[in-house]
Amino acid sequence: MLVDLLRSLLAVLEAVDQGIHIVDENGVTVVYNRAASVLDGLSEDEVVGRQLLKVFPSLDEGTSTLLRVLKTGVPEAERQQTFTNYKGKKITTVNFTQPIIVDGKAVGACEVSTDITRIKDMAEKIVDLRKELRDREGPRETASPGRLYTVDDIVGEAPAMRDAKRRALQVAAGDASVLVWGETGTGKELLVQAIHSASGRSRGPFVPQNCAALPESLLEGLVFGTARGGFTGSLDRPGLLEIASGGTLYLDEIDSMPPGLQVKLLRVIQDKKVRRLGDARERSVDVRIVASTSARPADAVKQGLLRPDLYYRLSVVEIEIPPLRERREDIPLLCEHFLAKHAGRGGVRTVSAQVMAAFLAYEWPGNVRELEHAIQGSLTFARGPAVEVDDLPAAVRGILAAASVFRNGWQAGAPSGVRRLPRSGRQLKDLLRAQEKEAIESALREGQSVAGASRILDIPRQTLQYRMKVLGIGRG
Repeated sequence: MLVDLLRSLLAVLEAVDQGIHIVDENGVTVVYNRAASVLDGLSEDEVVGRQLLKVFPSLDEGTSTLLRVLKTGVPEAERQQTFTNYKGKKITTVNFTQPIIVDGKAVGACEVSTDITRIKDMAEKIVDLRKELRDREGPRETASPGRLYTVDDIVGEAPAMRDAKRRALQVAAGDASVLVWGETGTGKELLVQAIHSASGRSRGPFVPQNCAALPESLLEGLVFGTARGGFTGSLDRPGLLEIASGGTLYLDEIDSMPPGLQVKLLRVIQDKKVRRLGDARERSVDVRIVASTSARPADAVKQGLLRPDLYYRLSVVEIEIPPLRERREDIPLLCEHFLAKHAGRGGVRTVSAQVMAAFLAYEWPGNVRELEHAIQGSLTFARGPAVEVDDLPAAVRGILAAASVFRNGWQAGAPSGVRRLPRSGRQLKDLLRAQEKEAIESALREGQSVAGASRILDIPRQTLQYRMKVLGIGRG
């Protein structure tokens, strides 16, 4: 009955991107979808109807998540498993395994698997290369290729940016944990690199890791290291905490780290010791941990994303990097910097007055990173000595209704023109938003529709609709 019922669902399961593997009470495969076949490198005929351990001889009743759940009747979530099929192919998966209970008895088990073989291999290769570089070159080399940023490399003279750079230099002199926060694209890693570069650990490794980039089981092994036998297929391998010893470990998006790993990290900060996954031995580490979040850390704590005890340990010093829309006076400086970086010799050296007006009026949801990409992309289309309106991304062109405000107030390439800009970013923003809103409302009246207004303003309709939403303009 179970077999017939499960097979009737197979058509649905075939549409799922994740591997589905179901065994009966004897551990014999009864359902094996196409995604599982691709994941394991085996055909359905090679698996269905056969006992699990015959197909995957590297497993046993203790290491197979399916057989373990079948025996215990207890679900297992996000378990990493490395195994070899009978053809010798090695696979690493993250599994969610659930017993199938009928009348209080486990009559089967169902597993949903995600293939992380490539991610795991790549992560381990990076760890091995970092360790090899450190062992070969000594502590003077960093674990991050290329020259690291310093405070002098960070472009920005707005008061909030000057304060952030000042605090970075001050905290660099000590060894306390630091928590940096700011929206995506504001340059958090640049500031963290600058802290490391100005610190007494500058000759040690700088090791960055994004906590949202990997599943929990893989992130745990990567950060804390693994011991042979800690889980199926695991080897003795140091984690990033050991590799960063003597230097700085930068954990980006720390609020994406699962709570269980946050507890382990807290213990490392408190005890200066790390225990590899599956190991009983503790190893001493001398590492400074700097973390960052894209949201306000206090909000992450309230939402349950960041443990309060870890937050208090990390935020011995807390540095906020303001979004670009709150430091618009830095936009001309950043434009000059990115033009010099991407234009090359004899290339475009400036932007037109209209373009600068657009840059000053735009909200920059992607912050400095978006500005750099906008300039880099515009240079692809620029044909004259300056970036012009037609070269800009559509989202930035959409705010050009306000461009006339600065048509004569900023002269391309002239430092004196930059100095003539109003010094208050907030006043500038309010002025430009008012002018833009007036222009859009006038175009809506004249064009009698959004489509008509978009033709008058010469911007895409979707862009106009977005700007209307931002400015609170109804459709009338």
